[in-house]
Amino acid sequence: MKITVGSVCSGIEAASVALTNFDFKFLWFSEVANFPSSVLKNKYPGIENIGDMNYIPEKLTNKEIESPDFICGGTPCQAFSFAGLQKGLEDERGNLSLKFVEIINSNDEIRLRNNKKRTIVFWENVEGVLSDKTNAFGCLVSSLAGTHIPFEEKKWPSSGIIYGTKRNVAWRVMDAKYFGVPQQRKRIYLLAGDVDFHPENILFEQGYPGNSEYPKNKLRFVKDGVNFEVFREYTDCLYAAYGTKWNGNAAATNGSLFVSQNERLRRLSPLETERLMGFPDNYTDIPNAKKTQRYQATGNSWVVPVIRWIGERIKNNDLNKLFLSKEKLISSGLTYKKLDNCFYFPFGKEIINTGFGYDSIINCTIIPCECIYGDMYNIVSAIASKDIYISPVGCYGILRRKRERKLSINKRLEEILTKISSEMNIVDIEKKSNTQKRGKYSKKPPN
Repeated sequence: MKITVGSVCSGIEAASVALTNFDFKFLWFSEVANFPSSVLKNKYPGIENIGDMNYIPEKLTNKEIESPDFICGGTPCQAFSFAGLQKGLEDERGNLSLKFVEIINSNDEIRLRNNKKRTIVFWENVEGVLSDKTNAFGCLVSSLAGTHIPFEEKKWPSSGIIYGTKRNVAWRVMDAKYFGVPQQRKRIYLLAGDVDFHPENILFEQGYPGNSEYPKNKLRFVKDGVNFEVFREYTDCLYAAYGTKWNGNAAATNGSLFVSQNERLRRLSPLETERLMGFPDNYTDIPNAKKTQRYQATGNSWVVPVIRWIGERIKNNDLNKLFLSKEKLISSGLTYKKLDNCFYFPFGKEIINTGFGYDSIINCTIIPCECIYGDMYNIVSAIASKDIYISPVGCYGILRRKRERKLSINKRLEEILTKISSEMNIVDIEKKSNTQKRGKYSKKPPN
């Protein structure tokens, strides 16, 4: 039997790519950004994009859209991201996490009237939400669980369970680099459902985590007759602004988001970023698509293989079978908090041993029990447009920033940057760089 799905903050629909083969049927999307909306229209013409998520509760109540079994969403991360201002619930985008709960509650009202179980909930976000000073995550999980006032933590653990009066909630931070893509991308994945639903069956595993040591793949290789060199076995986290701010973060000094192609340095192409996120080739290459739009859309998305792992476990698990229980966890002596008859168990990044034999060794770390490792060989492509290559001026700029800020840098990357920047006279480079700086700060404001 198919599980019907409503998708909130859909982006370019990593969920649809990941879950289609597991009998999930998407009823509607909710996306407001122009380019992702165009991708949705191109890829899924038969599924309605209902737009602004703020109107979903009303649309559900008025039966303008169908009530689904499963609602997934990744509300905007900028309010919690370490790269942003981290204003949490003081940021309008951060408040959308509470609007997400309102959507779930509205859908549950419809389902309960029809004698159905509460909605299965899936939510993804950046790890920074766990240390948000406005307790946005505490408000989210507490509202889902059914408390009148929220649980509070100065820093929430990277995994945990709340057995609630309305819903059971579980979450776990996992790193995509152990799921088949060579990208270090830690994200929090949350599942919730009715009081007889056990999200820990899906997110947590019985047994020990796999090997955390990434394989030592070749960094230099030939592919399609082209000499390639990468600077690490896996990349840093792909970010939304990669298309315009490729030289302003740690990836510019560790080299993980650069490629050397026939001894010329360049950024990853949009095709390569799609592969890095687990999408099919050219997924975002729709008519009139710009590179910056494709970079932003992939950088804002979910990693497809992680969502596929979760979807497969949802389909294959007995979601009502007791894997853990609050009684078992309490009797094992684990720390917990109680609020409004809801029981919260913080797990963290540890292996949890409830003391009931091997089956009670619980893996809630960032590493799954069975790791799959990706290889940059499968990511790179010989097809790369001229505008993503780094000019001698750009190479020199990275070296200069390294010196001025006393940054450490990948030794091999530094050699290549030095070689390329030497092709242009240093005096000319300095002159051009200074001219660009003066132009940046001397522009007069428009009348």
